[in-house]
Parts: sequence; C-alpha cells; structure tokens
Amino acid sequence: MSDDVLREQIDYYRARAPEYDEWWQRERSFDLGPEQKATWDEEVAEVARALDDFSPGGRVLEFASGTGWWTQRLARHASELTCLDASEETIEIARERVPQARFVQRDIFDWEPDDTYDVVFFSFWLSHVPDERFEVFWSTVHQALDDDGRVFFIDNLRPVDTKARDGRTVRTLNDGREFEIVKIYYEPDDLEAKIRALGWDAAVSKTQTHFLHGTARRC
Repeated sequence: MSDDVLREQIDYYRARAPEYDEWWQRERSFDLGPEQKATWDEEVAEVARALDDFSPGGRVLEFASGTGWWTQRLARHASELTCLDASEETIEIARERVPQARFVQRDIFDWEPDDTYDVVFFSFWLSHVPDERFEVFWSTVHQALDDDGRVFFIDNLRPVDTKARDGRTVRTLNDGREFEIVKIYYEPDDLEAKIRALGWDAAVSKTQTHFLHGTARRC
C-alpha cells in the first residue's frame, strides 16, 4: 500500500480532531435516533466492563489515543500512562481530558519503543493498519511489552452500510473534504487466528452490532 495513503490517513485524523467526538457520541450525521443510540451506549458499556475486568494496571502504553475517550478509563487503572498519537490536534483534546498522562506525538509506523510496559492498549487502530504491516506492527507491540505483558484492543465490526473495499475507504469531513484511509474490518474468529499465527495467545469477542475486543499475550 502506498505511503501516500498512510500520510493522508494522518492528515485526515488531524483535520477531523474537532469533530471526532461527534462519531463517538452519536451526534449530527451519526445521530440515528434514540433506539440506535441506546444500543450503541449499551455496547460501549459492555466493552468498558471487559476492559475493567482485564484490569490494565501498572505501566500502560496506548497507541492511537485519539481524543482520549478510552485514555480516561485507562487512567483509572494505570500507575503510569503513556499515549502515542500522530495528531497534535487530537493530543491537545486528550490532554485536557487526562492531564496526568504523558503524550507523545509520533507516527506509530515510524516509532520504536525505548521502554517496556505492562500493558499495551489500542482502540479503533488495528483496522487502520495495512495488511502488509500487520506483522511488523505486532512485532512493535511485542518490543513494547515486558516479558509478562498483556494487550487489550477494541475495534469496529463491519457496518452494514460500509463502502470500504480492498482495505481502503473514503471519509468525508463536515466541510466536504474527502480523505482516503486504510480501513480493514475483521471477523473476530479470523482476527484471532491471524494474531495467533504470529505467536500470540489471543482471544477476540464481539458485541451484538458495533464492536470487537480482544486480549493477547505472547506464547
């Protein structure tokens, strides 16, 4: 996949930062009515309970922390929290939400760990990793973990109305600008097998409609 698409993906999330929370809070164009909002909120709560049960304590590294929605919950458990994101605009928003976290602005694909952590967490990031970089990304995760380190991740299930094809999709901002980004939707069983093939003990679950979530640890 062209590096131009990955650069455009970063540009998209930088430009989208002021409106990103509309998606998470189901507002404006993402407001599909009270019934669907209730379903969304119930499934968010289901994933949040799974993360709390996982108990991401100790030194935690979050990839692609975005505007900090899950960073807030990680901060309830972590003794130290480091957050990596390529967008200074989203970091500014996340820092307001979680001032105690340490934020690092870097492209994840160009970053190498200079320390190790008890937990690595990422939400709605794995679907933005091109297939040809999947193994390299998990190698980076491995490098960032202590020997007994653990992974927790969250992502989207494939929406019924998605237009994503061949691992790419076009996203449109409120002002009409369009960006091509990477978006790969996984079935939980397929993703679990794909991670296990790289030498991880992985388990992936899903909610009824919107999300998948999983854990992993090196075998």
